[in-house]
Amino acid sequence: MAPPCLQVLAAAVALALALAAGGAGAFEFQEATVDAIQLGLRNGSLTSAALVRFYLDRIARLNPLLRAVIEVNPDAPAQAARADAERAASGGRCAAGLHGVPVLLKDNIATRDRLNTTAGSLALLGSVVRRDAGVAARLRRAGAVILGKANPSEWSNFRQVDPGWSARGGQTKNPYVLSVTPCGSSAGPGVAAAANMAAVTLGSETAGSIICPSVLNSVVGIKPTVGLTSRSGVIPITPRQDTIGPMCRTVSDAVHVLDAIVGYDELDAEATGAASKYIPRGGYRQFLRMDGLRGKRIGVLKGFFEQYEPEPRRVYEKHLSTMRHHGAILIKDLDLAVNWTDLVDQMGLLISAEFKLSLNAYLKDLLYSPVRSLAQVIAFNNAHPVQVTEKTYRAFAADGS
Repeated sequence: MAPPCLQVLAAAVALALALAAGGAGAFEFQEATVDAIQLGLRNGSLTSAALVRFYLDRIARLNPLLRAVIEVNPDAPAQAARADAERAASGGRCAAGLHGVPVLLKDNIATRDRLNTTAGSLALLGSVVRRDAGVAARLRRAGAVILGKANPSEWSNFRQVDPGWSARGGQTKNPYVLSVTPCGSSAGPGVAAAANMAAVTLGSETAGSIICPSVLNSVVGIKPTVGLTSRSGVIPITPRQDTIGPMCRTVSDAVHVLDAIVGYDELDAEATGAASKYIPRGGYRQFLRMDGLRGKRIGVLKGFFEQYEPEPRRVYEKHLSTMRHHGAILIKDLDLAVNWTDLVDQMGLLISAEFKLSLNAYLKDLLYSPVRSLAQVIAFNNAHPVQVTEKTYRAFAADGS
């Protein structure tokens, strides 16, 4: 017998549609957390269909300015209706975790649907992937609704453009101060989370691409240990450093997403096999405790805050005092004795070498792609050195230049 969540009956579909039509006026959509969403889904004050409508409307109103979302999923309303039907058929037992929760994915995370996966580049527009990325497949199994793709820095900052800019999506803007950088390369997920364009988002990092946009847009980003989350189906830079993680408004929401996406993937077997044995039994939510900072040792790098103006320094010092008040043990003036210039130079050389190998392998595995190698991507960029229109791209693709 199929699990309750898969027993989608005609009567349940009718009930779900009726609930969606009736709306959910009592539910507070603004800044809703995953826990609040699941409570609303269980008590009948919310439907996934209504939630998707809210976020799509929010994107339509804010995205022309913020440019955080590169594309919305035309199938998201149908996915939401299916989640509502599954919940009704199961008597509400599906209302847990990310079931029925809309998620935005950075545009380097493949989805086998009507969405593009391009790393923000017009060179990959229209390419067809073989399958969902490993993390996208896990989100679908958890019942999440794939709401769309978020705007990255093109080629995850590997192309030398402004942080948060891509040819497909334009320039992502910081929602708090439009003139301040949103940072990259997961700028779109960070801004979308901050501006309440989706319940939760997913970004990727090679060297700061989750952490920096999370800091600059005041959201919670988690950079998982390499291999804790699968990189299969994610447009790569280097397998030594690439990792996929959540970017959300709260620590709790980020942990909900982390629990859904960690684990072994045979298509990224070496890394996920080594890391998956460290996933705690029962997941990470068990560690969400109000006194979670008590006894934790937190290092503060020597001279780190000296780079900031007095007002930001006061804010950081206040945060450190708050952590100390809640029981954290601060280890100040920590000296890592690392030559950061040499480290960055060596990392740059390594990434440059591995990017070519990794990207060529990704492109060759696509079912269809206008470009099949890094050399062809470079040729495309040389032919179109500034932001180009889709019409220009179509002409380029048609004549095989």
